[in-house]
Amino acid sequence: MKRKGLMLLLIIEAAFLMSPAVPSYKLARLKYNGGGDWYANRTALINLIAFCNKNIGTNFDPEEAIVEAGSSSIYNYPFIYMTGHGNVLFSDQEAKNLRSYLTGGGFLHIDDNYGLDKYVRPQMKKVFPELTFLELGSGHPIYNQKFNFPAGLPKIHEHDGKRSQGLALVYKGRVVVYYTYECDLGNGWEDYGTYPGDSKATHQKALEMGANIIQFVFTQ
Repeated sequence: MKRKGLMLLLIIEAAFLMSPAVPSYKLARLKYNGGGDWYANRTALINLIAFCNKNIGTNFDPEEAIVEAGSSSIYNYPFIYMTGHGNVLFSDQEAKNLRSYLTGGGFLHIDDNYGLDKYVRPQMKKVFPELTFLELGSGHPIYNQKFNFPAGLPKIHEHDGKRSQGLALVYKGRVVVYYTYECDLGNGWEDYGTYPGDSKATHQKALEMGANIIQFVFTQ
């Protein structure tokens, strides 16, 4: 295994072993080129971190990090969140680095914030040309962690009336990318009341599903 991949796996294994007084690591948001709003859902990851620390025993730093796909520092973060509405562009170097990160033990959660889909799919093909997004059925372990979602990925916000889909790229038997499509999961993680029509029940449901993703990542 490559040295960076081994280092990343050791970070993951240490996640629940460190002293509660010292955060074990940070979660990161992916900053990408192309003009899309990678910074959307500004409070989402911070709120998910707080929820996970309180409810599933994680020990994350309360602040998120910002990391670029081509950066060597990407290997410091076992979980990376990506969102936005618009264009995404990975250079060849960024695609290669992202692939190395993901095959070495890292994980990417892509959350379509409506409009991202047509851009992110071809860019992920640059990362994994041999893989295709597969839908994870409702019986998949990601929906049956601390919280149970017998119907699969919940619907958080409506756009085109399409059903929500939890899609995955699976590399050598491991889910390396989980893509929440037609769901707007990150909107549900944001501060309650950010969007018209928010309900406490939907906010809670979104955070519970987010916690399931986190728990799945560190136990798959």
